[in-house]
Amino acid sequence: MNSRKEQLEALDRLLTIMDELREQCPWDKKQTMQSLRHLTIEETYELGDAILDNNLNEVKMELGDVLLHIIFYAKIGSETNDFDIADVANAICDKLVNRHPHIYGDVKVIDAEDVKRNWEQIKLKEGKKSVLEGVPRSLPALVKANRIQDKVSGVGFDWEEPQQVFEKVQEELGELQVEVEAGNKEKIEAEFGDVLFSMINYARFLGVNPENALERTNKKFIKRFQYLETKAKEVGKVMSDMSLEEMDVFWNEAKTKE
Repeated sequence: MNSRKEQLEALDRLLTIMDELREQCPWDKKQTMQSLRHLTIEETYELGDAILDNNLNEVKMELGDVLLHIIFYAKIGSETNDFDIADVANAICDKLVNRHPHIYGDVKVIDAEDVKRNWEQIKLKEGKKSVLEGVPRSLPALVKANRIQDKVSGVGFDWEEPQQVFEKVQEELGELQVEVEAGNKEKIEAEFGDVLFSMINYARFLGVNPENALERTNKKFIKRFQYLETKAKEVGKVMSDMSLEEMDVFWNEAKTKE
Protein backbone atom coordinates (compact mmCIF):
# COMPACT_ATOMS: atom_id res chain seq x y z
CA MET A 1 0.00 0.00 0.00
CA ASN A 2 1.04 3.61 -0.56
CA SER A 3 2.58 5.66 2.25
CA ARG A 4 0.75 8.69 3.66
CA LYS A 5 3.18 10.90 1.72
CA GLU A 6 2.32 9.11 -1.54
CA GLN A 7 -1.39 9.32 -0.80
CA LEU A 8 -1.17 13.08 -0.25
CA GLU A 9 0.90 13.47 -3.42
CA ALA A 10 -1.79 11.62 -5.40
CA LEU A 11 -4.50 13.91 -4.03
CA ASP A 12 -2.35 16.95 -4.84
CA ARG A 13 -1.95 15.62 -8.39
CA LEU A 14 -5.74 15.31 -8.74
CA LEU A 15 -6.27 18.84 -7.42
CA THR A 16 -3.74 20.16 -9.96
CA ILE A 17 -5.39 18.29 -12.82
CA MET A 18 -8.78 19.66 -11.77
CA ASP A 19 -7.36 23.21 -11.85
CA GLU A 20 -5.99 22.61 -15.34
CA LEU A 21 -9.20 21.08 -16.66
CA ARG A 22 -11.30 23.88 -15.26
CA GLU A 23 -9.07 26.44 -16.98
CA GLN A 24 -8.45 24.71 -20.31
CA CYS A 25 -11.15 22.13 -21.14
CA PRO A 26 -14.33 23.54 -22.78
CA TRP A 27 -16.54 20.84 -21.24
CA ASP A 28 -15.12 21.13 -17.73
CA LYS A 29 -15.23 24.93 -17.85
CA LYS A 30 -18.98 25.03 -18.48
CA GLN A 31 -20.02 22.61 -15.71
CA THR A 32 -21.99 23.78 -12.69
CA MET A 33 -23.07 22.01 -9.52
CA GLN A 34 -26.51 21.62 -11.08
CA SER A 35 -25.17 20.09 -14.30
CA LEU A 36 -22.95 17.66 -12.36
CA ARG A 37 -25.67 16.51 -9.95
CA HIS A 38 -27.26 13.78 -12.10
CA LEU A 39 -23.81 12.53 -13.13
CA THR A 40 -22.79 12.26 -9.47
CA ILE A 41 -25.89 10.20 -8.71
CA GLU A 42 -25.08 7.93 -11.66
CA GLU A 43 -21.49 7.46 -10.50
CA THR A 44 -22.68 6.59 -7.00
CA TYR A 45 -24.97 3.89 -8.37
CA GLU A 46 -22.11 2.51 -10.45
CA LEU A 47 -20.02 2.32 -7.30
CA GLY A 48 -22.88 0.50 -5.59
CA ASP A 49 -23.02 -2.04 -8.44
CA ALA A 50 -19.29 -2.69 -8.18
CA ILE A 51 -19.58 -3.25 -4.43
CA LEU A 52 -22.48 -5.69 -4.87
CA ASP A 53 -20.49 -7.58 -7.51
CA ASN A 54 -17.49 -7.63 -5.14
CA ASN A 55 -15.35 -6.42 -8.05
CA LEU A 56 -12.60 -4.65 -6.11
CA ASN A 57 -10.79 -3.34 -9.17
CA GLU A 58 -14.06 -1.79 -10.35
CA VAL A 59 -14.69 -0.43 -6.84
CA LYS A 60 -11.31 1.31 -7.03
CA MET A 61 -12.17 2.85 -10.42
CA GLU A 62 -15.64 3.97 -9.37
CA LEU A 63 -14.31 5.48 -6.15
CA GLY A 64 -12.01 7.53 -8.34
CA ASP A 65 -15.00 8.80 -10.31
CA VAL A 66 -16.83 9.77 -7.11
CA LEU A 67 -13.68 11.44 -5.72
CA LEU A 68 -13.35 13.44 -8.94
CA HIS A 69 -16.87 14.77 -8.43
CA ILE A 70 -16.08 15.81 -4.85
CA ILE A 71 -12.98 17.65 -6.07
CA PHE A 72 -15.04 19.20 -8.90
CA TYR A 73 -17.69 20.59 -6.54
CA ALA A 74 -15.01 21.95 -4.22
CA LYS A 75 -13.28 23.65 -7.16
CA ILE A 76 -16.53 25.33 -8.20
CA GLY A 77 -17.09 26.40 -4.58
CA SER A 78 -13.63 27.95 -4.45
CA GLU A 79 -14.32 30.01 -7.59
CA THR A 80 -17.17 31.80 -5.82
CA ASN A 81 -15.15 32.07 -2.57
CA ASP A 82 -17.73 29.96 -0.71
CA PHE A 83 -15.53 26.98 0.19
CA ASP A 84 -12.65 24.88 -1.08
CA ILE A 85 -11.51 21.28 -0.57
CA ALA A 86 -9.78 22.16 2.73
CA ASP A 87 -13.07 23.55 4.07
CA VAL A 88 -14.84 20.37 2.97
CA ALA A 89 -12.26 18.13 4.65
CA ASN A 90 -12.12 20.22 7.84
CA ALA A 91 -15.92 20.30 8.10
CA ILE A 92 -16.20 16.50 8.05
CA CYS A 93 -13.22 16.18 10.43
CA ASP A 94 -14.88 18.55 12.91
CA LYS A 95 -18.16 16.65 12.61
CA LEU A 96 -16.49 13.28 13.18
CA VAL A 97 -14.61 14.52 16.24
CA ASN A 98 -17.75 16.09 17.69
CA ARG A 99 -19.88 13.00 17.08
CA HIS A 100 -17.35 10.54 18.51
CA PRO A 101 -17.01 11.74 22.11
CA HIS A 102 -16.18 8.14 23.09
CA ILE A 103 -12.94 8.55 21.08
CA TYR A 104 -12.19 12.27 21.43
CA GLY A 105 -13.86 12.88 24.80
CA ASP A 106 -14.76 11.12 28.02
CA VAL A 107 -18.03 9.43 27.01
CA LYS A 108 -18.18 5.67 27.59
CA VAL A 109 -19.92 3.27 25.22
CA ILE A 110 -20.51 -0.48 25.32
CA ASP A 111 -21.27 -1.31 21.72
CA ALA A 112 -22.18 0.04 18.25
CA GLU A 113 -25.79 0.63 19.31
CA ASP A 114 -24.60 3.03 22.01
CA VAL A 115 -22.61 4.89 19.35
CA LYS A 116 -25.70 5.18 17.11
CA ARG A 117 -27.84 6.52 19.95
CA ASN A 118 -25.19 9.08 20.90
CA TRP A 119 -24.84 10.11 17.25
CA GLU A 120 -28.55 10.95 16.91
CA GLN A 121 -28.66 12.78 20.25
CA ILE A 122 -25.62 14.87 19.31
CA LYS A 123 -27.23 15.81 15.99
CA LEU A 124 -30.29 17.11 17.85
CA LYS A 125 -28.04 19.15 20.14
CA GLU A 126 -26.38 20.62 17.02
CA GLY A 127 -29.72 22.18 16.10
CA LYS A 128 -31.54 19.46 14.16
CA LYS A 129 -35.28 19.69 14.82
CA SER A 130 -35.91 16.04 13.93
CA VAL A 131 -33.83 12.88 13.72
CA LEU A 132 -35.37 12.44 10.26
CA GLU A 133 -33.89 15.67 8.87
CA GLY A 134 -30.85 13.72 7.68
CA VAL A 135 -32.91 11.52 5.34
CA PRO A 136 -32.62 12.99 1.81
CA ARG A 137 -35.99 13.66 0.17
CA SER A 138 -34.78 12.35 -3.18
CA LEU A 139 -33.72 8.90 -1.93
CA PRO A 140 -35.46 5.96 -3.64
CA ALA A 141 -38.46 4.92 -1.53
CA LEU A 142 -37.02 1.55 -0.44
CA VAL A 143 -33.72 3.07 0.68
CA LYS A 144 -35.56 5.95 2.34
CA ALA A 145 -37.79 3.58 4.34
CA ASN A 146 -34.73 1.72 5.60
CA ARG A 147 -33.00 4.95 6.62
CA ILE A 148 -36.13 6.27 8.35
CA GLN A 149 -36.43 3.11 10.42
CA ASP A 150 -32.72 3.10 11.22
CA LYS A 151 -32.87 6.75 12.32
CA VAL A 152 -35.84 6.39 14.67
CA SER A 153 -34.41 3.22 16.18
CA GLY A 154 -31.41 5.33 17.20
CA VAL A 155 -33.61 7.22 19.67
CA GLY A 156 -35.37 4.11 20.97
CA PHE A 157 -38.49 4.08 18.76
CA ASP A 158 -38.31 0.44 17.75
CA TRP A 159 -39.57 -3.08 18.25
CA GLU A 160 -37.84 -5.28 20.79
CA GLU A 161 -37.80 -8.65 19.02
CA PRO A 162 -37.76 -9.83 15.37
CA GLN A 163 -40.86 -11.96 16.04
CA GLN A 164 -42.85 -8.81 16.83
CA VAL A 165 -41.91 -7.36 13.47
CA PHE A 166 -42.78 -10.60 11.66
CA GLU A 167 -46.20 -10.57 13.31
CA LYS A 168 -46.62 -6.99 12.07
CA VAL A 169 -45.77 -8.17 8.54
CA GLN A 170 -48.48 -10.84 8.81
CA GLU A 171 -50.95 -8.28 10.16
CA GLU A 172 -50.25 -5.91 7.26
CA LEU A 173 -50.60 -8.76 4.74
CA GLY A 174 -54.02 -9.55 6.21
CA GLU A 175 -55.10 -5.92 5.91
CA LEU A 176 -53.89 -5.85 2.31
CA GLN A 177 -55.90 -8.97 1.48
CA VAL A 178 -59.05 -7.38 2.92
CA GLU A 179 -58.65 -4.36 0.60
CA VAL A 180 -57.81 -6.57 -2.40
CA GLU A 181 -61.07 -8.44 -1.87
CA ALA A 182 -62.93 -5.12 -1.49
CA GLY A 183 -61.36 -3.86 -4.72
CA ASN A 184 -60.54 -0.36 -3.45
CA LYS A 185 -57.47 0.67 -5.47
CA GLU A 186 -56.50 3.59 -3.25
CA LYS A 187 -56.64 1.50 -0.07
CA ILE A 188 -54.86 -1.39 -1.79
CA GLU A 189 -51.96 0.92 -2.60
CA ALA A 190 -51.87 2.22 0.98
CA GLU A 191 -51.87 -1.27 2.48
CA PHE A 192 -49.30 -2.50 -0.05
CA GLY A 193 -47.03 0.34 1.09
CA ASP A 194 -47.53 -0.75 4.71
CA VAL A 195 -46.55 -4.32 3.78
CA LEU A 196 -43.36 -3.13 2.10
CA PHE A 197 -42.51 -0.83 5.01
CA SER A 198 -42.95 -3.66 7.53
CA MET A 199 -40.92 -6.06 5.37
CA ILE A 200 -38.07 -3.54 5.25
CA ASN A 201 -38.28 -3.23 9.01
CA TYR A 202 -38.12 -7.03 9.36
CA ALA A 203 -35.06 -7.11 7.10
CA ARG A 204 -33.35 -4.66 9.44
CA PHE A 205 -34.00 -6.95 12.39
CA LEU A 206 -32.59 -9.89 10.44
CA GLY A 207 -29.44 -7.91 9.64
CA VAL A 208 -30.30 -7.82 5.93
CA ASN A 209 -29.97 -4.69 3.81
CA PRO A 210 -33.24 -4.71 1.80
CA GLU A 211 -31.81 -2.66 -1.07
CA ASN A 212 -28.89 -5.07 -1.49
CA ALA A 213 -31.18 -8.09 -1.13
CA LEU A 214 -33.58 -6.85 -3.81
CA GLU A 215 -30.77 -5.85 -6.17
CA ARG A 216 -29.16 -9.28 -5.82
CA THR A 217 -32.53 -10.82 -6.72
CA ASN A 218 -32.81 -8.44 -9.70
CA LYS A 219 -29.38 -9.54 -10.92
CA LYS A 220 -30.25 -13.20 -10.39
CA PHE A 221 -33.51 -12.83 -12.33
CA ILE A 222 -31.77 -11.00 -15.19
CA LYS A 223 -29.12 -13.73 -15.44
CA ARG A 224 -31.72 -16.51 -15.48
CA PHE A 225 -33.97 -14.75 -17.98
CA GLN A 226 -31.09 -14.02 -20.34
CA TYR A 227 -30.13 -17.70 -20.15
CA LEU A 228 -33.72 -18.52 -21.09
CA GLU A 229 -33.55 -16.13 -24.05
CA THR A 230 -30.27 -17.67 -25.23
CA LYS A 231 -31.55 -21.25 -25.00
CA ALA A 232 -34.76 -20.35 -26.80
CA LYS A 233 -32.75 -18.95 -29.72
CA GLU A 234 -30.55 -22.05 -29.78
CA VAL A 235 -33.57 -24.29 -30.33
CA GLY A 236 -35.13 -21.89 -32.83
CA LYS A 237 -37.99 -20.83 -30.58
CA VAL A 238 -39.65 -17.42 -30.24
CA MET A 239 -40.30 -16.83 -26.54
CA SER A 240 -43.72 -15.30 -27.09
CA ASP A 241 -44.76 -18.57 -28.78
CA MET A 242 -43.42 -20.80 -26.00
CA SER A 243 -45.58 -22.19 -23.21
CA LEU A 244 -44.74 -21.53 -19.60
CA GLU A 245 -43.90 -25.23 -19.24
CA GLU A 246 -41.33 -24.97 -22.04
CA MET A 247 -39.80 -21.84 -20.54
CA ASP A 248 -39.68 -23.44 -17.09
CA VAL A 249 -37.35 -26.14 -18.41
CA PHE A 250 -34.71 -23.58 -19.34
CA TRP A 251 -35.42 -21.49 -16.24
CA ASN A 252 -34.72 -24.48 -14.00
CA GLU A 253 -31.56 -25.22 -16.03
CA ALA A 254 -30.38 -21.68 -15.34
CA LYS A 255 -30.88 -22.21 -11.59
CA THR A 256 -28.65 -25.30 -11.62
CA LYS A 257 -25.79 -23.29 -13.17
CA GLU A 258 -25.59 -20.70 -10.37
